[in-house]
Amino acid sequence: MGTHVIQLSPNAFKASTRTQECLYIGTAHVSLWNQRLPLQFPSITLHSGAIPATSSAASATTGMDVAHCYLDGNPDAVEFCPHQSFHHLLAASTYTLQEGVQPNRSGSISLFSVDAKVGSLNLLHRVATAGIFDIKWSPIGIGAGPLLAQADADGYLRLHSLEHSLDGPEARGHNLKEVGGENVSSSMCLCLDWNASASSISLGNSDGSISVVTLGEAQLQKQQTWQAHEFEVWATSFDIHRPQLVYTGSDDCKFKCWDLRESPSKLVFQNTSIHKMGVCCIAKSSTDSNTLLTGSYDEYLRVWDIRSISKPINENAIGLGGGVWRIKHHPSVPDLILAACMHNGFAIVKVRGDSAELLETYVKHDSLAYGADWQRGGSCEGSGRRIGSTVATCSFYDRLLRIWLPESQIVT
Repeated sequence: MGTHVIQLSPNAFKASTRTQECLYIGTAHVSLWNQRLPLQFPSITLHSGAIPATSSAASATTGMDVAHCYLDGNPDAVEFCPHQSFHHLLAASTYTLQEGVQPNRSGSISLFSVDAKVGSLNLLHRVATAGIFDIKWSPIGIGAGPLLAQADADGYLRLHSLEHSLDGPEARGHNLKEVGGENVSSSMCLCLDWNASASSISLGNSDGSISVVTLGEAQLQKQQTWQAHEFEVWATSFDIHRPQLVYTGSDDCKFKCWDLRESPSKLVFQNTSIHKMGVCCIAKSSTDSNTLLTGSYDEYLRVWDIRSISKPINENAIGLGGGVWRIKHHPSVPDLILAACMHNGFAIVKVRGDSAELLETYVKHDSLAYGADWQRGGSCEGSGRRIGSTVATCSFYDRLLRIWLPESQIVT
């Protein structure tokens, strides 16, 4: 069956309207699921080999393709494992609505091995789940093995450990094993973030609440939940340098900071005037304790100094031509940002001080751009300078996962 292409204008995401159904990509009142035809895809099809970008696609399309595949559902997040010895592992999550009298929101996590040098993208393991909105690996430097957290449509936080299989049906190497779960909310869990010590996870929920779950030796335990926003919470982020602080962003266009040392958490500050549409993502700088970035449906990437939160420090916030759904700092180049821009592909932006410069865009996805991540490590040249960063991106309706190399020279 042919693909039904949906054209979405920025006006479809005005924060004054509400989502009706479970795609929850923005604030469109109409159910986007009802605007597309069912798509039939193979469960997995691998294509590899470095193919240079062609000028016929778009002058802004510059990345070099490494590999791509079609997933078993609609992908919304991709995450490279940050832990040493596991940098080649990539997790991709999906969220698929099965319509009917009783709609079913199903999902999956696929675990891949990626080697950009030889153009390989190999499926190692796939686990069926509830529909997933967000996944994140546990942070590095905590002395424990990698854990992958998922926030899902059933209102659960679930944890998966990384196992190594030598025999049986999963003899291809690593696989995921669920090791914990906590029913966080009667609504949907839309986003999550680990604190720096991997002892707590914050979650944003579709009813506007925020939950904090602690990780004990034996189990997950919900520590507190409070009503933080009026509408869906799409962004939650721990402060890396001040672990008692959590930042949140919502469809109500508000950007807030909370102090977890009180219960319920105390509002530290909020900005209610700058974002013209819903706040989709928040990313704290790992190197500058006062710098923070936000992305919004209003298509702008904004740089903030949290000591002066009345307005962003870049008065002319950079417009990326699509709702800024996800932003990722480069793991070793502090001022380099990868952004998923929904209906305008992906962008690499250089942020320095009060300025932000668009270096290149990647528009080889034909659907909503949701998931994006950098791979840790890379090839080296000269005196240990790292170059050739690998990127993973995914798009929703076409179920496409791509691995590619930016053309912009990335040197640390």
